[in-house]
Order: sequence, then C-alpha cells, then structure tokens
Amino acid sequence: KMAMAATVSSSGITSSAFSRSVISSEPKVSQIGSLKLLDRVSLTTPMSLKKRSSVKPLNAEPKRNDSMVPLAATMVAQVAEEVVEAEDFAELAKKLENASPLEIMDKALEMFGNDIAIAFSGAEDVALIEYAHLTGRPYRVFSLDTGRLNPETYRFFDAVEKHYGIRIEYMFPDSVEVQGLVRSKGLFSFYEDGHQECCRVRKVRPLRRALKGLRAWITGQRKDQSPGTRSEIPVVQVDPVFGGLDGGAGSLVKWNPVANVEGSDVWSFLRTMDVPVNTLHAAGYVSIGCEPCTRAVLPGQHEREGRWWWEDAKAKECGLHKGNIKENANVNGESKPVVEDIFKSENVVALSRQGIENLVKLENRKEPWIVVLYAPWCPFCQAMEASYDELADKLAGSGVKVAKFRADGEQKEFAKQELQLGSFPTILVFPKNSSRPIKYPSEKRDVDSLTSFLNLVRNHKISRQFHEKKEIKQEPFHL
Repeated sequence: KMAMAATVSSSGITSSAFSRSVISSEPKVSQIGSLKLLDRVSLTTPMSLKKRSSVKPLNAEPKRNDSMVPLAATMVAQVAEEVVEAEDFAELAKKLENASPLEIMDKALEMFGNDIAIAFSGAEDVALIEYAHLTGRPYRVFSLDTGRLNPETYRFFDAVEKHYGIRIEYMFPDSVEVQGLVRSKGLFSFYEDGHQECCRVRKVRPLRRALKGLRAWITGQRKDQSPGTRSEIPVVQVDPVFGGLDGGAGSLVKWNPVANVEGSDVWSFLRTMDVPVNTLHAAGYVSIGCEPCTRAVLPGQHEREGRWWWEDAKAKECGLHKGNIKENANVNGESKPVVEDIFKSENVVALSRQGIENLVKLENRKEPWIVVLYAPWCPFCQAMEASYDELADKLAGSGVKVAKFRADGEQKEFAKQELQLGSFPTILVFPKNSSRPIKYPSEKRDVDSLTSFLNLVRNHKISRQFHEKKEIKQEPFHL
C-alpha cells in the first residue's frame, strides 16, 4: 500500500515521494514533469467503456491561458477489471444498507481504486480517512480550500496529513471569479443576498473540476445532519448532480459510508481511535465551513444551526449536495417532506391565517401572547418543540397565551411581510396593551430564556395609542 505525496508551494507542486511505502523495493514514481504511472486495468463502470488510461489528476479540466497549478494523483492503485451495470448501484445500496461504514468504505475502494477520492471538509468527516486507513487499501483525499476557512481548520489539515502520512489534494476557486465577485459585491455580500452565489464560486465550481478527474467520490453526509434535505440519502448512488471522468449524467458514483450513523457514534469512534480532530469542535462548533458563515451552537441546538444562521433552514446546503433535495421540492429548493405537525401540547393554540391577522389587528389586548412561526419539516423548529410545549404547560392559567402559526408554503410571503419572518423558527411576543409584536432576538430557545424574555416585555406598552391614553374598543377575536 502506498501513497504519492505532493508538496504544494507558491510555484506549484515541487516534489513527490511515497510517504507510506510498505516495501522499499516497490516501484517508485518519478518527479512531476516526467510522471510515469504503473500500468493498470481501468474499472469498467456504468459510465464508461472498457479501456486503459493513465491516472488523471483531480484538476482535469482543459488548460487555460492563465497560470494554473497542476495537481497530481496522491495514490496509484492496481485495479482488477470488473463490470458494473448502472442499475446495480440501487441494488448495491440495498445490500449495504445495514453494513458498517468500514465495510462500505472497503467496497468503494475495492471497486474504484484510484478513480475514487474522499472529500474532506476539515470537520468530523476525518472519520472517513480513518475508515479508509483501516481497510489497508490505497486511498486519495481532496479538500476544497475556499480561502476563507478558519485558521484552526488549516492547522487541522496539516495534523491529518502528518498523522496518516498523506498529502491532501487541495482544490482552489478561480481567482478571476473571486475577484469579480468581491469587487462587484464586497467581501460579505452573502449576509445580504444569501450564500449560494459565494458558495458557487468558492466551492461548487472547484468541486466540479475535482470530480471531472474521478469516477466516484466519498462524502461524510449523514441522515441526521439535516432532516429536511439529507434524511433519505443512500449509502451509494449514481450522483444526481455532478459528472465524472467520462462526463454526462450517470458518469459519477457517490458513496456515503456514514449515512446511517448517528453523530454521537461518529464521535465515539473518533475518540476510541484517537483520531486528530479540529480544535473548533471543543469551542462549540459542530458543523464547520467557512469562517464568516460558521459559528458555535448551544446545547440543544441542531448542528446545522451554526451554518448560514441568517437564512431559512431549507437553504442550509452550499450546493455540493443539492441532489439531496427531494423530488417534491419547489423551484426555490424548499424541501417539503411529509412530516407530522409539531408543538402538540393541548396548551398551544393553533392559529389560522385569520386568527393571526386578528391578533395583529388588536391594539389593546387583554392578555399577552407568544407565537412561534414555524415549519414542521424545519430541524430547528423540531429541536425547540419540547421546550416550547413545556413553556405552554408552564404558562397554562397564567394569563399568557402560547400559540403557533404554520408559516411555510403559501403563508410564507404573508409571514415575511406582516410578521417579521426571517427564518424558521421566528418567535413573536404580542404584549398586553401593545399595537405591534416584538420579535424574540435570541437563538436560545430553552424554557428559561423564553420565560425571561416574556417577563421583560409582557407588559411593555409601546403603542402610540397607549401613550396618548386613547380608549380603543376591544374587537372580538377569532382563531
């Protein structure tokens, strides 16, 4: 088993050597520029005709006139000839549904050899590298360096390379595209118009270039990471979005070895195997991406709540895995899986559209209300269900009404325009004797935090009519 290490410098890849050679007499690969590769029989996949070919680098797009740094394959593997039909992958996914991540990883590396690589983000998906290492097979690792990662992530990359004796193949965004984006819209445009454009330039397009040099790739996706978009991912599939070495639909296979593994079990594995981890995890970071778009989460918050926190839960995919969105998603990418309703306490009032419109119109309420604007498929709404139901039970008979309003689908535009909806969940307090609701500003949605906020604003009198001491006739209120 062996790995060809490539050292990247400002002038490109400068040297190469086997970093994990087991037997010194094994063939060695000469320096880049006169690269000689071992003869191998290429894997016949559902995407390609049977043929012999040299190992292609991840950066396999046609050369441009401007300077580009070439990337070398970090592993060279002899692959046995094997014929796999396209429809076999659905059947294979069924066979491997109950297999361990190690078994799935071993099968992936066995089938695709040097034409497959692990996509490493610098988070807990280091487990993938450990599984690959445990198989004893050669493997390749690549990562997308967006230029905006945390310093801790870069140090983590270095620690992983040293721990496993490998060289990660880094993919970088096109400098001309980045310049154009920053010069026209600034460094932080994603806070104003969404992260998709920046991710497309810094992540999606570099990934597309990387995958053009492969026939399969391995990701760290798990079903529990995002119930709205990742709940149905199989352990292996024909990639629905990206193309591989031979181009076109169906030319790339996507492996998800830890799809069925809980996040807590991944961490138990990492601790048991004494694997290096990103130091950001100890600071409360669970899902780690670019520095401006990642922050720590609090106990009880879903891990994806630390990513792109200013956007709706439905938007929390950068584009690398947009094929996860279910077929019944609308054109805006809003996933609408069939899920049960939430906030089921008998003390939570379910408001209709007319009910909440009437509540908004009341300018001299006899009792305060707290209302959550939610979508039952939203993982962040699901995460606060227990605390909100507990709050409702706690406040029963206290004179404070606890309610919910489903604000997704056709109600979303109304909620955005009239109810201050920015993302799910949005919590509003309608104080007694107040003409307008007050939006709860914090992401701490535990009972104590919500109760404390209620105590601060429940009798807050902010309406112009109250200050002018005008008497307003109380209108009937209908739910």
